[in-house]
Amino acid sequence: MVAFSNNRPSKQTLAGLAMNRRRMLALGGLVAGAGAFGACGGDTGRGSSEGVNLSQWYHQYGEAGTQQAAEGYAAAYKDAAVTINWVPGDYDTALSSGLLANKSGESPDVFESHLNRSLVDSGQIVPLDDIFEGVKDDFTEIDIKRNSIDGKIYGIQMIDDPQFLYYRPSLFSDAGITEPTTFDDLMAAAAELTTGDVKGLFLGNDDSATKLFQPIVFSAGQSLLTDDYQIGFTKDAVVAGALQVKALHESNSLLIGAPTEAWDPSSIIQGLCAIQWCGLWALPQIVETYGDDIAIMPCPGFGGGTQTVYNGGWSTFVNAKMDHVDEAKAFAKWLWIDNEEYIQDWCLSYGFHIPPRKSMAANAEALTTGPAATAVSISQEFGWGDDPNWTPTMETAVDDMMTHIVLEGADPEAEFDTAVGTIQTELDTIFG
Repeated sequence: MVAFSNNRPSKQTLAGLAMNRRRMLALGGLVAGAGAFGACGGDTGRGSSEGVNLSQWYHQYGEAGTQQAAEGYAAAYKDAAVTINWVPGDYDTALSSGLLANKSGESPDVFESHLNRSLVDSGQIVPLDDIFEGVKDDFTEIDIKRNSIDGKIYGIQMIDDPQFLYYRPSLFSDAGITEPTTFDDLMAAAAELTTGDVKGLFLGNDDSATKLFQPIVFSAGQSLLTDDYQIGFTKDAVVAGALQVKALHESNSLLIGAPTEAWDPSSIIQGLCAIQWCGLWALPQIVETYGDDIAIMPCPGFGGGTQTVYNGGWSTFVNAKMDHVDEAKAFAKWLWIDNEEYIQDWCLSYGFHIPPRKSMAANAEALTTGPAATAVSISQEFGWGDDPNWTPTMETAVDDMMTHIVLEGADPEAEFDTAVGTIQTELDTIFG
C-alpha cells in the first residue's frame, strides 16, 4: 500500500487483530505443529554455533504470539547463535539506520523488508539465487518478480497477504444485490447499502483517494513499468479510472473518518460499513463475528477492465556488509525455504496468510474451504504484486495526482502529465 508499494498494512499496526487461538484452529484444522513455537522463550539460538552470532530483525507484528514464535525458530537453529531484534514503531527508519551502521550488535545479518533497487545498487544485500536451486518453480511468479532485480533474486518471500473487499452476503441478498464485478456496479451497491447508520463502502480514511491508482492500472491490463523500464500505463485508462473514483467520493456512500484504518476489520465488524477493503490476515476475526455470513471479492474492474487483487507480504534479505554472509544465507534458507513446519506456523497460526511456496499453500488445510479458499483462488487469478523498480518518488507523484483529481477537482489530464513527468525524470536518473 495510498498505493500499495509504499503503504502496506504493516503488522505493527495490527495490534487489534489478536485472535482466539482455539476458535482459529476450529476454522480449518491446521497442519500438525502449527503454533508450536508460540510459547518458546528466549531470543538466542542454542547449539554448536562455533562463535558465529547472527542478528535477525523483524518489525513489531501485532498478532499475539508472533514474537515468541520468531524467538522459538531462532532457538531451534543449531549452526549459529541467532538473536532476534523485534523493532517497535517506525521500522523502516530503524532499519535504514541499522543498515548504515554495518556493525555487529547494531546491524542485522538477516532482515525483513521489501525489495527496492537502492538496496541492490548500494551493494547492501546479496543475491540468493543459489539457495533457490530446486525450489524456484515452487514460488509464485509474483513473488519471484517482486524479489528480483536485473534477473537476480535477492529476497525470500515469507508470507503472501492478498487484499480484497469483505461483505456480508445476507445484506446483499436482502437488498437484491449481486456481487459487483465492475466499479460502476460497486458504486451502485454501496449507494443501495448506505443507510442512516451504515455506509456502503470503506476503503480507508487517509488513503482512499490514492489506494485505487494501481487497481486502475492493472484492471486495464497495464503495468506500472514495462520490462525495459518505461512507463507502463496510459493517460486514457488512468484519467477514466480517476474520474470514477472522484464520482465515488462525491457520493454519500463512502465511509470516511472511521475509528481505525482499513487494515483493521473493526469497521465491518462494528457494522459501520457494509463492504470493507482489508486483507486475508483479518479473516479469522471477521469469521468469529459473522460466522458463515461473510464473503470476499476482488476489487471490481474499471471501465470494462478485469478485477484485481493486490498480493502484499514481507520478504527476508541477507546483509552483504556483515561478517557472516554465508552463515546468514544458510540460516535464511533453513528457516524460509526448507522448514515447512515453521513456515506453515508463521503463515497460519497468528492470522491468515498464504504460504509463498505453492506446495505448502496446497497443503494448508485452513485455506481450502470458505472465504479463505476464495482468497487463494482470486489472488492466483487476479493477483499482482510490487515492482521493486517503482520508487517512493514515483509513488508520491501518482498519490499527489489522485489526491488533486479526486479530492480537489484538479484537471485530470494536467495532473497526469505532471505525474508522468516526475516519473520519467526518475527513470532517466536511474536508468539513463
